[in-house]
Amino acid sequence: MSTRDLVKMSAYLAMFIVLDYLSNMIGFFKMPQGGTLGLGVIALLLASYDLGYKKGIAVGLLSVLLQWMTGAMWFLNWFQFFLDYLLAFGIYGVASAIPSMPMGKQKLLWGVIITNLIRFASHTVAGVMFYEVTWWGSLMYNGWYMIPTMIVALIVVTMLLPRMRVSH
Repeated sequence: MSTRDLVKMSAYLAMFIVLDYLSNMIGFFKMPQGGTLGLGVIALLLASYDLGYKKGIAVGLLSVLLQWMTGAMWFLNWFQFFLDYLLAFGIYGVASAIPSMPMGKQKLLWGVIITNLIRFASHTVAGVMFYEVTWWGSLMYNGWYMIPTMIVALIVVTMLLPRMRVSH
């Protein structure tokens, strides 16, 4: 790994923590038992598209460590930790490995959509298994913040990527 890659990874992690902090401070779409509009995922997605999926996964997993260090996580057991944190944030690293589709002058970034849907599904399963809510209840609860997260991420990442000098 080059020094340039390490610096970029650090910058994306710093961006993640700032955006995640803002999301929690604003509290828009914030849910009482956890979950909020996830602006931090923008940094994770940009890292994947800029650095490739391997380093993108590393950035996603390191973001979990940062969440732990800042006290922004809570879990019941290791499997719930895997679903709500490791899978949910590590998955953003693979966004660049999912092909995009031309859409006029822009590209439809399927990686943004699919990774957010996987995170949504992961949180939904965790809700049913560990918080003992119905499937419908877990879908509604997690959809309240995950659908806006996906829409905002799709808009922002689609706007930023053409302006970045991405290496992949």
